[in-house]
Amino acid sequence: MTSMTDGTAIREPSFRDSVNLMFNRAVALMDLSPGLEEKIRVCNATYTVRFGVRLRGQIHTFTGYRSVHSEHMEPVKGGIRYAMNVNQDEVEALAALMTFKCALVETPFGGSKGGLCIDPRAWEEHELERITRRFAYELAKRDLINPSQNVPAPDMGTGEREMAWIADQYRRMNTTDINANACVTGKPLHAGGIAGRVEATGRGVQYALREFFRHPKDVAEAGLSGKLDGKRIIVQGLGNVGYHAASFLRSEDGAKIIGIIERDGALYDERGLDVEAVAAWIKKYGGVSDFPDATHSKDGAAVLESDCDILIPAALEGVINLNNVTRIKANLIIEAANGPITAGADEYLREKGVIVIPDMYANAGGVTVSYFEWVKNLSHIRFGRMQRRQEEARHQLVVDELERLDKYLGDAWTMTPDFKTKYLRGADELELVRSGLDDTMRTAYQSMREVWHSREDVTDLRVAAYLVSIGRVAASYRAMGL
Repeated sequence: MTSMTDGTAIREPSFRDSVNLMFNRAVALMDLSPGLEEKIRVCNATYTVRFGVRLRGQIHTFTGYRSVHSEHMEPVKGGIRYAMNVNQDEVEALAALMTFKCALVETPFGGSKGGLCIDPRAWEEHELERITRRFAYELAKRDLINPSQNVPAPDMGTGEREMAWIADQYRRMNTTDINANACVTGKPLHAGGIAGRVEATGRGVQYALREFFRHPKDVAEAGLSGKLDGKRIIVQGLGNVGYHAASFLRSEDGAKIIGIIERDGALYDERGLDVEAVAAWIKKYGGVSDFPDATHSKDGAAVLESDCDILIPAALEGVINLNNVTRIKANLIIEAANGPITAGADEYLREKGVIVIPDMYANAGGVTVSYFEWVKNLSHIRFGRMQRRQEEARHQLVVDELERLDKYLGDAWTMTPDFKTKYLRGADELELVRSGLDDTMRTAYQSMREVWHSREDVTDLRVAAYLVSIGRVAASYRAMGL
């Protein structure tokens, strides 16, 4: 329930209901049998665990969830979030989104999600480790953490540290499993992780916007023109995803981050904010209050509604809803978070002509690079190790010929400075990961775009994304004989 400023109450669907409503819009345009439609819709299973840990002289009981939405492909994949508002409905809705997200970007996983009702900031690190290990134990003994069945990853409130604890706990329980490191992704690089995983979701948002701006027709649909250079962007939430997206768009694409919204208010500067400086300030002081080089507003919602070219909601679900959607001024919204726009607000924006790049595509960078990490763990070799020097040797042949030509032509022709160094260097793991992510985001956008522009009954990218992903899930089930 939300309230209008005049006191009139508006009843909005829950996050789970929003996902179902968006699913319904898509399947109404598809030719699926009622039985197959229901099979794709419903969540296969949800496990609820309540476990005790002795901390600070007494036993504390914690409640956690692991939901499996679809096993049309295995293992299933999805993050584990730590937050006080974690509940079964939210976890099941997020698991459904993971199913469709994996199908859209063609990672061979089903959808899953997990959560623990906990405020991670309320506990010391050693206490949080004990809680995490016990939660991992409860899940792993039921194969809800397993390299071939269920592979968690970081989400809100968790990161590399928690994934390293979970992986170690799994190894202790499965001492002869040679693929134990693949039981979870998002691990630190020195503990079986992969270069580029921390930045992956934010980098994916950047690549999604780059691909969108490669299509002038799509850019015009949003009432914009040109490229990303100079575009005015507001970011809601400067966590891992929001920070990396904002940083890359500013430093590599020339965009201006004019607004940053955090828990204690927002910063605004039409000239553009220094993202790194703001992130450093938040890390030191815990918020954006008193940041010296921008206008601070205690009302973050007002900045969310400020005029801009691109709005990036990168925090929680439901931040754009029926209570504030009529005041949103952005031409283009890209959902870096899961479900930041409610179903009702989405309908209003669609009718208004605002282009929304949907969450199941926009924030798929994390699961894409998690897939690369899982493959790396199963192959037991880092990317680039076998071919990097061979690439350099082949490039050396070209450089030798160019140097010979350089001597022959003299001053009439010379190689560009640094060409030799750049050309000879073979791709390392980070470059290969970024290349794979870029290719994934381009291909997935093009699959959505084709549906969007080829069907008169498809008016937005969200429905296009659902049509592509549901179609792929349905094809998998049919191949299984369902």
